[in-house]
Amino acid sequence: MRYLRLLLLPFSLIYGLVVVIRNWLYDAGLFKSRSFGIPVISIGNLEVGGAGKSPMTEHIVRLLRDDAKLATLSRGYGRQTKGFIEASASSTAAEIGDEPSQFKQKFPDITVAVCEDRVAGIERLKANHEVVIMDDAFQHRAVKPGLSIL
Repeated sequence: MRYLRLLLLPFSLIYGLVVVIRNWLYDAGLFKSRSFGIPVISIGNLEVGGAGKSPMTEHIVRLLRDDAKLATLSRGYGRQTKGFIEASASSTAAEIGDEPSQFKQKFPDITVAVCEDRVAGIERLKANHEVVIMDDAFQHRAVKPGLSIL
């Protein structure tokens, strides 16, 4: 295990440097964060995986679904497709990812969409929805959310 850590250390340092540079470019205004004409809620965490982001998304949906036309937007991790897809009752985990698939089963009346490009996904959703909730989106700086929940 120790040798594996040593082997992976250079890759970790390179990744960290790329993230620092990217964040600096956003902070300096060279990369732009985009706002939209509807509320966008970003749910994220400082940790990767298993940190309670999806249960928090479910909680927010339960709080807001009677008061606003909602959509959730996820990257669709693990799916075998690309681009924007709006989930249907027959969508599979291979098409939209396992968490969006489970989410659609729990909330069939809510629009569940996946798109690896969050800006493009919100553009597709904003005309017919009052609120977009982005699951696992804290690190996506291209979108300027109205509210970030960590």
